[in-house]
Parts: sequence; C-alpha cells; structure tokens
Amino acid sequence: MLKIICLCFTFLISINADASSLLKVHKVDANVFALVGELSQRSKENLANNSTHGVIVTDEGVILIDSGGSYLGAKQIHQTIQSITDKPIKIVINTGGQDHRWFGNEHFKNLGARVIASSKAKDDQAARADSQMMRLERLIGSSLHNTNPMPATEVFDTQKQLNLGSTKLDLFYYGSAHTAGDIFVWMPNKHIMFTGDIVFNNRMLGIGPAQNLQSWIQVFEKMASFKPTHIIPGHGDPSNLQVAAQNTYQYLVFLKTKIIDILDNDGDMQDALKTDQSQFHYLINHETIAGKNAQWVFEQMEFNY
Repeated sequence: MLKIICLCFTFLISINADASSLLKVHKVDANVFALVGELSQRSKENLANNSTHGVIVTDEGVILIDSGGSYLGAKQIHQTIQSITDKPIKIVINTGGQDHRWFGNEHFKNLGARVIASSKAKDDQAARADSQMMRLERLIGSSLHNTNPMPATEVFDTQKQLNLGSTKLDLFYYGSAHTAGDIFVWMPNKHIMFTGDIVFNNRMLGIGPAQNLQSWIQVFEKMASFKPTHIIPGHGDPSNLQVAAQNTYQYLVFLKTKIIDILDNDGDMQDALKTDQSQFHYLINHETIAGKNAQWVFEQMEFNY
C-alpha cells in the first residue's frame, strides 16, 4: 500500500514538473504578464490549461486572471507565478464559465484570495460544472486529481472597479460571447485589456456554449472601443487590437455574412458546411472546428436573422 501511495505521489509531482514548462511566460509590460498554454485540446499533460491567463503584480500582491482548468492546473499556474514574484495572490478574476477560467478557484481561495466573476458567469459555472467535469474526466483522466469546481464567491452584474494597492482595474460585462458570462478586464493606466474568451489568437475560436454570434460581435466591438494597446486573450499570444480583430472579430463577421448569404438564397445546412473558410486556415485547429462553427451559426440564424 505504501509503495502504491508513493508511486501516485511521484506521478503527481512528475505531472507538475512537466506541466510547468507548458505555460510560456510573456512579459507584456512592467509587472504585467501572460501565461500562455497550449493551443491544442485539453490533455493529461496540459492539465486542462490550454488557455491564456493574465498576471498583474501590484505593490500589495498578485491579481490572477483565470484560475486554470483543474486543481493541478491551478498549482501549475501558481508555480509559474512564483517564478515571477514571491508576492501572494490576492485576487482571482474569472472571465467566464469555461473550465480553464475557474476550475482552479478552490486552490487560490484556500490561499486567501478573493474570487470574482460576473453574476452570469457564476450562474453558468454552477449550471455546467457537472458536465464539464465529465468531459474533463474523459480528456485529462488522472490529471483531474483533487479538482473540486468552486464557482466565484463575489459577483457583479455589469461593471465593477477593483483596486489593489495603486493598481486599478475595471471589469465589464456586456453580454455573452464564447460563454454566457464572459467579461473583459481593463487596466486603464497601461491601456492593457484582458479579454478572456472574447478573443482567440493563433487558434480558431469555437462558437461555444453561449452560441450567440451576434452578441459576441457586439461584445468585441465594446471591448475594442477602449482602444487597448495590448490585448491578453483567452487563448494564444498577447497581441495588439489589429491582430485580435483579424483572428476573432473578422472571423465572426465572416461567418455571419456567409450564413446570411446562404439563407437569402434558400440554402440549407449542407451549403453551410461547404462554406469556404480557407482564408482562416492559418489558425490552428481550423480543420476540426471550422465546419462545426458554420453548422452552429446556421442553426442560430436559420429562423432569426
């Protein structure tokens, strides 16, 4: 029995050691960092951290944007933050309801951090916790060890201002995007925007659980109206607004335009699936998600466009 316990403990240490290297640290500005995970599917190796997370080091502690896709994923993020600073994590912001935005909440809450999300995101977290756990059991297996999904403990409806030391953040909810409660986080003194799943860089977005294309387009436009200098997205590398718009906004508008054209010509689902999306084939994962996106948008718009 002792041997089995030791082997399991060694296995978990090995996972943490290997996984820490899968998060790439990008310094965006003084004391502002992006932790960029893999662009592929959730896996045992990446601990469901196939996502990008924001880190702000303030004079009174750390603000973390999105807590990771599992307990071990949260520990991976924490370990990576400790390579940047020894300051404690004081605030965790969940930008939405996808697993990698909040499944690590309990770890950071136990360290004394506040955990904040929009009220819509908290509702979404509670509603989909079981289904997301079942999916992760299939995708990451034993790397789900000790994961106990804990929704955010502080919520706001449309807007919230946060202050930690001399650092000020503004949190905004304007409607559903990839998920029902997606928010963006604005750092006004540095013109840095943390977008969560409102922006996908490097990889093709999926229309997502909210399945509301028009709302996503409008939310992106609201975010873009702040004219950020730097964007830390929900997936992929930090970028400027132009790159974020090319990878996300232009693709959403493209899908809407193509499906409207199909519907105006009395086309059907098969026509939607045949949509030529080759101009976006530079985005990773396009071969597995592009057809599904066209299908989802057609289903949304078929009787309401």
